[in-house]
Amino acid sequence: MLDGLRQFIADIVAPQAQDRAFGDSDYRLAATALLVHVVSLDGQPSAAEQRKLHSLIESHFGLDRGTADRLIADATQVEGDAVDLYHFTSVIMRSLDEAGRKRIVQMMWELVYADGQVSEFEDNVVWRASDLLGISQRDRIELKHAVAERAGGQVKDSAVGG
Repeated sequence: MLDGLRQFIADIVAPQAQDRAFGDSDYRLAATALLVHVVSLDGQPSAAEQRKLHSLIESHFGLDRGTADRLIADATQVEGDAVDLYHFTSVIMRSLDEAGRKRIVQMMWELVYADGQVSEFEDNVVWRASDLLGISQRDRIELKHAVAERAGGQVKDSAVGG
């Protein structure tokens, strides 16, 4: 009976959750939701950003194209319902060590640089997420510079602070 009540409350709070392939406690969903948030900051994601998102999800999580599509769809749904980044970063904090969390921040930078421009909004979101993930300012900036260097130096950075 108690399980039935829990399910009823869960259905009211998150009625679409049972339709998702990836659960709320799956760090891959949380990480992908952060990435979807980053790629959506400057409006509709460009084709380059969409390709980069798929590439990162497939390679980092070892998923095939169809499963990556489903993860991105699920992440887009939960990201649209989220009020802040904490829900996602707290799942990641419980699931990954520091090296894994740094990789998530690196993936965020790779998406930011995918379209050749860094906006203040993108820079700020990566900064806030990094802080919530326990990544130091020094590490965040080192990751940013490493990704920018690999991007070929044609990147125009309109963000301040690193």
